[in-house]
Amino acid sequence: MSKNPDILTIPQAAKYCGVTRMSMWRWVKAGKINSFVTPGGHHRIIKSDLEKSLKAQGMKMMIRQIDAPARVLIVDDNDLVVKGLEKLFIQESFEVEIAKDGFEAGVKAKQFNPDLIILDLMMPQMDGFEACKFLKNNDSTSHIKILILTGHATKENVNAILDAGADDYMEKPVDNAELVDKSEDLLRDLHWVKEHIRNKRRK
Repeated sequence: MSKNPDILTIPQAAKYCGVTRMSMWRWVKAGKINSFVTPGGHHRIIKSDLEKSLKAQGMKMMIRQIDAPARVLIVDDNDLVVKGLEKLFIQESFEVEIAKDGFEAGVKAKQFNPDLIILDLMMPQMDGFEACKFLKNNDSTSHIKILILTGHATKENVNAILDAGADDYMEKPVDNAELVDKSEDLLRDLHWVKEHIRNKRRK
């Protein structure tokens, strides 16, 4: 891994932009992102060049700053559930966006670029299984953590949830504290999340 914060490896550049490593590698190979090769044959990207390339290409992604709050997209067709979860995560210093079904989740996942999606399993039109598969199989959204909430945590459903690509699941009704803890655990690779949230709580 690169020790210079201004020089990024392919995985570091992908994480910085919120895309998959494969997407970043394709952009580098296509010449959309400037890079150089080390004597050892490894590609490196200068952070300032990355930002310039993104702006020049007009790519629809957000350059996330290291001190930015975590973002959660709540997907549920139950208004009472949505309002409760929205209030909970706002209190925990998350940025929150709402979607009412799987189709809307796909659109807002690209627009809002969340770090985490809280996804209800049973919804009209496109259910949680279909929405999860769609998001995880799309290069621009596959990096997003997905936590599915279900009132039917049967062995068959749990297996289907994991097969769909979900990062984890919780059985309804969920305890708010446990939901927040689970969300933070899923975001542990975003090293700034817990520190940011804890600092907010101290204020």
